[in-house]
Amino acid sequence: MTDHTYKKVRQVLWIILFANLGVAFLKIFVGNIINSSSMTADGFHSLTDGSSNIVGLIGIRYASKPVDEDHPYGHGKIEMLTGLFIAGMLFFIGVNIILNAISRFMNPVAPDITMASLIALLATLLVNIFVSYYEFSTGKKLGSPILISDSMHTRSDIYVSLGVLVTLIAIKIGLPPIIDPIASLVVAGFIMHAAYEIFKNNGEILVDKVVVDTEKIRNIALGFEQVKDAHNIRSRGCEHDLHIDMHVMIEPDMSVEESHKLMHNIEDKIKEEINNNVQVIVHIEPYYAKVEVLD
Repeated sequence: MTDHTYKKVRQVLWIILFANLGVAFLKIFVGNIINSSSMTADGFHSLTDGSSNIVGLIGIRYASKPVDEDHPYGHGKIEMLTGLFIAGMLFFIGVNIILNAISRFMNPVAPDITMASLIALLATLLVNIFVSYYEFSTGKKLGSPILISDSMHTRSDIYVSLGVLVTLIAIKIGLPPIIDPIASLVVAGFIMHAAYEIFKNNGEILVDKVVVDTEKIRNIALGFEQVKDAHNIRSRGCEHDLHIDMHVMIEPDMSVEESHKLMHNIEDKIKEEINNNVQVIVHIEPYYAKVEVLD
């Protein structure tokens, strides 16, 4: 990822940070006023959105550091470590909400729901929808795991807020207050699910899970007449930092200059068909046709 791209990611995170903090404080403030545990829980969920933005800003600062002697491949994986930290934050918040919901089951309190509180929740819901869409689309465009992970976090907030809104309306029309802590458990479930998805997506990159179908890479290599076979094909990384290496077999009498040119042609073709941000390493091997011996 280039310095210019990292700068854009930082700008997006700052914008989202202020939006999330505003949404979170409004939900917590209104939730405490009307004694709604589900709305307060939703507010703390939104607060973790802002916290994850701060963690993202710190992560981007270090991930954008250039290649140095001790880090010849750069610092890009710090983005994934940041994603894992965000997942941990979500898990911790989810546990706290579950404990609070259990307490409300033992000591239920009827929320004092007003039209103003419902309007406030609806307004924050619309902000969350905008934030999630903007952050996810920008993350995809820039190839930023941090923005994509953070948008998944915010997206879960949308469904949570919808659940809280339905809960408050249900209590307003006469359903028992016990539905409020039940909704808090649903909130916790969404938070835990978001934590798992973020952990899974970032963890797979850190453990070098296959990114591109091996057969697709092999077919690209075999598309060149000089290539007789391709094997030991591997891929790792993510969209903006993709790495592929393979062994390619060619005629043993092919010159160094010709084989070097072939390697570059294979790399260019892979960039054209798979990803322009890919780094390809091709190991050349001599190919000897098998000769059948007749009795």
